[in-house]
Amino acid sequence: MKKDLMSKLAKSLKIALAALLAAALAGGLGLQYATTAGIITILSIQGTKLETFQTAGKRALAFLCALVLAWACFETMGYNLGAFGAFLFFFVLLCLLMGWQEAIAMDSVLVSHFLGQGAFFSLLGNEMLLFAVGTGFGILVNLHLRSRRERFTLASDLVDGQIKEILGDMARCLTQDQIGESSCHGAPSGAESCFDTLREALRQAENCAVANYGNAPFSRDTYELDYVRMRQQQSVVLQAVYDNIRGISYLPKQAGQVAGLLEQIRQEYHRHNNVEGLLEQLRGLLGDMQTQALPRSREEFEARAVLFYTLKQLEELLEIKKGFIQARQQAHSPAREADKGKEIL
Repeated sequence: MKKDLMSKLAKSLKIALAALLAAALAGGLGLQYATTAGIITILSIQGTKLETFQTAGKRALAFLCALVLAWACFETMGYNLGAFGAFLFFFVLLCLLMGWQEAIAMDSVLVSHFLGQGAFFSLLGNEMLLFAVGTGFGILVNLHLRSRRERFTLASDLVDGQIKEILGDMARCLTQDQIGESSCHGAPSGAESCFDTLREALRQAENCAVANYGNAPFSRDTYELDYVRMRQQQSVVLQAVYDNIRGISYLPKQAGQVAGLLEQIRQEYHRHNNVEGLLEQLRGLLGDMQTQALPRSREEFEARAVLFYTLKQLEELLEIKKGFIQARQQAHSPAREADKGKEIL
């Protein structure tokens, strides 16, 4: 809470200082309406660097269109409110059609200066410099926005920790001494609250990943976004596994084997595990279950069927992680080959 407040205070100070510097520079250049440059700076600052560059480009195009429309309206109808109203109508319509809504207020203020002065070309350079100074300072502020790598690491660690907790709870569900006591049997609210916590942790990690991606416009590395998507996919499978285990009322001896695998997955659950060993262990268990003696009762048959299906779901869970690892390796292999080529040369 305190850290978040300090971050907001620092950002507020940075924005206010940038606006003052923009206005001061405009004044130092002898521009009229110098404070407008400060307002443009504030309006130019977006949540991420990428958004700032995209918005600046749109506003530059909108500003050029605004100048053309203003010249046409004022030169045709004179420098009066009627001409300004006509300009606003056509300019707002254009911005709505082109998706330039962010430019409406800022460019309308700049064009109003032509109305106040009753002249266009004598003030044209002034308005263009105001726009350049204000937008330039806005971009400079956003260039100093730091990516939150440490924050993403903490958020993703929270996600992984929550998943490990759920895996451990499900392993306990499949042990003889825990049946009827765990949240998996008869009291689902405990485990459901764990899934609620997991979904919230995933949401926070995703928000952080999106912000970091936007603050690195010159680096198109999607690792954090891909990592969150991978964990989101795994969480869906994990919920299905939990629903299956929760429905078991009889635990055959195979339940202990599945519980052991769940515990093994929990212990080895971290971002750098390629899950090859876990997949080999899981498939060995699947093969072993297929060769075991047939169940002796309907109750045992149903329970073993659920356990077998649970193993197939866990295989899907691990395959999701394996696919993520392979995709990352393939994405970076061209860069590695290029580096090797440089070394040879």
